[in-house]
Amino acid sequence: MKNKYPVGSIVYAKVNPGLRLAVRRYVKRVYYCTNLAHPLEKELVYFERELMDDRAAAGC
Repeated sequence: MKNKYPVGSIVYAKVNPGLRLAVRRYVKRVYYCTNLAHPLEKELVYFERELMDDRAAAGC
C-alpha cells in the first residue's frame, strides 16, 4: 500500500484543521508530522484517515 501524502507535503489534522503540518516521515502506515508553527515541539503522529490535504481543509 502506498502512502497518500509524500514526505514534505502540507497536511491538516481533521480534529484541528487550523494546525498546519508537514509530513516528515512515513513508516508502517503512520505519518510523523512537524507542526509548522512550532517546529521545535515534539512530532505529531497520525494515521492517513486522520489527515486531510489543502483542498479538503479549505472546505472546512
